[in-house]
Amino acid sequence: MALLLDLANIVGGFLLAIAVLRMLPRVGDDLGRLAGRVAPIAWVVGLVALVTGGYYLIVHLVSGPRVFHFEVVGIGVGLALLWGRLTGRRSSGVEQSDGATGVRLLLAIFGLIAIVVGIQGLFTPDG
Repeated sequence: MALLLDLANIVGGFLLAIAVLRMLPRVGDDLGRLAGRVAPIAWVVGLVALVTGGYYLIVHLVSGPRVFHFEVVGIGVGLALLWGRLTGRRSSGVEQSDGATGVRLLLAIFGLIAIVVGIQGLFTPDG
């Protein structure tokens, strides 16, 4: 279950950070195409991140030592990826804009943080 949370943080962070990652020289176009292929299942990644992050939040609130940043970031990634489905509205101009400004830049920075947290979670013992 912890592996699902870590992978959801990494993939979800990638999907959120693609606005910034597209600006990388040489690999930006390839990352953009990869994100375009993964984008249709972004809601599944968001649902997995939300469910696993919520599960670990409840477990660590009730019986665990403390709340960890892995589950808080997972819940944030899940909410960010599922925002359109939860509210029923699309965010205006997110897919059409070429640059990362405003809320899109904030989500991209959060996505980079989620990637780092997901990688850290892969190497952190679960016990």
